[in-house]
Amino acid sequence: MAKKVCSFCSTTEKEDNPFIAGNNVYICSNCVTSAYKILFGEEEDIRHVHHEPQTLLIPKEIHKILNDYVIGQDQAKKTLSVAVYNHYKRIFKHLHDNDTSIDKSNILLIGPTGSGKTLLAQTIARFLDVPIAISDATNLTEAGYVGEDVENILTKLLQAADGDIEKAERGIIFIDEMDKIARMGENRSITRDVSGEGVQQALLKIIEGSVVNIPPKGGRKHPNQDFLQIDTSNILFICGGAFDGVEEIIRRRLGANQLGFGQNKRSNKENDNVMHLIESDDLVHFGIIPELIGRLHVTATLEQITLEDMVRILIEPKNSIIKQYQKLFEIDNALLTFEDNALKAIAKKAINRKTGARGLRSIMEEGLLEVMYELPELDGYEVIITEDVINNGIKPIYIKNSKTA
Repeated sequence: MAKKVCSFCSTTEKEDNPFIAGNNVYICSNCVTSAYKILFGEEEDIRHVHHEPQTLLIPKEIHKILNDYVIGQDQAKKTLSVAVYNHYKRIFKHLHDNDTSIDKSNILLIGPTGSGKTLLAQTIARFLDVPIAISDATNLTEAGYVGEDVENILTKLLQAADGDIEKAERGIIFIDEMDKIARMGENRSITRDVSGEGVQQALLKIIEGSVVNIPPKGGRKHPNQDFLQIDTSNILFICGGAFDGVEEIIRRRLGANQLGFGQNKRSNKENDNVMHLIESDDLVHFGIIPELIGRLHVTATLEQITLEDMVRILIEPKNSIIKQYQKLFEIDNALLTFEDNALKAIAKKAINRKTGARGLRSIMEEGLLEVMYELPELDGYEVIITEDVINNGIKPIYIKNSKTA
């Protein structure tokens, strides 16, 4: 079957430019729009109308929402709340002011594995009702190499926006494991740094704001391919990483490793808690190129999760893991309760595994495997999880409970 060709501009039909058919005559959507402007003098593209949200959440409201889902990390939540508010205020309240141009402030989150970096970004996107795409920097490569093109992140964002380009252009992109693409040191390999400095260079273009051509369905670019255009100027980029080892760089800058009688020794607590003193030069020494740091204007550091915070994470958030498992038991007309020592045992295991809060679910699955296996037969019972259930694998306490009967 012959391809349809617009009788006005001779373009072929594409997914983003459908045709209207007449008597062996075709006109594309772009030409219809252009004709409308010529006839009625419309300056704005009728296909693109900016929809301002009904309410723009202020920093305190954003902070309150984050408190419901993320335990601790108060300073990071405050920093993130202000940065996100300023970003969307810049988009929705500054559209028609051409006197002063406000640059967008992308965000760098630095914190240990499982400290809540991804959860912070996901929570903000959900309550602002904007699409979010999450990618791992270690999977990205420069264009032309085996792996995932950097620009494919935009395809993920467009898919999260259900194909709505305008909505995608106001979304959030979260790139994790940024510390894993630090450039090499002095001993460079003769092979090209495909997933290190090269990826950082490739990220510059989309992070700073530019119009990028992407394949509509993702994958590699190739000649004679139709492309969609996405403007990244209003996309908020949040990058995250653990940056293990940067503490030593900070301490060297502060003189913590100097020897001599005149050296004032800091306490162990002060030595351990230096991440909040991080500066751009520290990240450059770590291996992040200065150009990329210059586009991540806001830096927020997250603390290592304590035992007390880990217990709070188990029970306090609105969608806490304990509440999720209790709901599963409730469906089978059973009641699930945890002794305090059992909660502490779960928290200790997560800390010992150095997986942060993300390791809590796997520990719960291991500890509750046997009781979950028997759950359909526990109608009307209260199941009490003790410390020995978690640490030694013994059976929990079963009590026939009239409240569930």
